[in-house]
Amino acid sequence: VQLQASGGGLVQPGGSLRLSCEASRAALGINIMAWYRQTPGNERELVARIYRSRATGYGDSLKGRFAISRDNARDTAYLQMNSLKPEDTGVYYCGIVFYGRSEYYWGKGTQVTVSS
Repeated sequence: VQLQASGGGLVQPGGSLRLSCEASRAALGINIMAWYRQTPGNERELVARIYRSRATGYGDSLKGRFAISRDNARDTAYLQMNSLKPEDTGVYYCGIVFYGRSEYYWGKGTQVTVSS
């Protein structure tokens, strides 16, 4: 499987970004698509995950500003990030979990920088 993340960049505080993650060459069905992030000085943390059923889960305090969605036909997940804050700056990683498996497969991260 190959994971292609896109949509990162530089945005001012209060702005928005939309990240995309497309999974290609997946030999198995994808159960979970998720975004994690690593902010400076911190460990990687969950941002949001979405199941094929479209059930979702969010990291602490991010729901309300961030929204994850998914196009199952395209094996693509989206992360809409609104009201961005400087502390949201970091590298955002897309990961997937196949049905019947428990481990994550990761793509390369995309940098998000929130700064004026």
